[in-house]
Amino acid sequence: MTACAVDKIGRERQDAELCPTFAEPPMPITLVILAITCIVSFMAFKNSRLMNDLILWPPAIARQREYHRLVTYGVVHADFMHLLVNMITLFFFGRLMESFFTARMGPLGFALFYIGGLVVSILPTYLKNRANPSYRSLGASGAVSAVLFAFILLAPWVKIYVFFALPIPAIIYAVLYTAYSIYMDRQGQDNVNHSAHLWGALYGVIFTLLVDPRVLPHFLDALTHPAF
Repeated sequence: MTACAVDKIGRERQDAELCPTFAEPPMPITLVILAITCIVSFMAFKNSRLMNDLILWPPAIARQREYHRLVTYGVVHADFMHLLVNMITLFFFGRLMESFFTARMGPLGFALFYIGGLVVSILPTYLKNRANPSYRSLGASGAVSAVLFAFILLAPWVKIYVFFALPIPAIIYAVLYTAYSIYMDRQGQDNVNHSAHLWGALYGVIFTLLVDPRVLPHFLDALTHPAF
């Protein structure tokens, strides 16, 4: 369901100039990113050398200047479920945001946004661990968080289905997701890079507002007209 459709069904108030470029996504860039990520991830599942060449390993960047790892870590994943969750989220929200960024930045606008999300979301992790030879990170979650939070700015009351079953308004999901990520990042007891999720989300919000400042008053207005 598009954000414009929600305007008719659930009183999601879209700005008249934002809505038309947000409704019928052509999504070629989204499909290219999906294809590259899936192909490379599946190849890396069976090829440890390829995985090691692409994963974020901070010493390789700090000592050997392998800066490509700040992007390529996002096209490899830990396992199939890790890949599946990221790619499903990217498909449903990326195709909408691609239309938004294409209208404002040209045909490569969404690609620039997504690559920027990969880099910005992982930079704090890299800087914190640049001398740590035992640290590694992988997955597109940071950039996907950027896409998701950019979407939430445009349609805060659209229902997001958590685990494909539980419908939650997007803005409430964003609050819960942020609180959970902050808590888990401080705990540091799992192997998930929650910091990348947070920085990716922040990047998605800031980038979107810089590209089109009208999004902020639209978002604030939408918050005052909840549609459940």
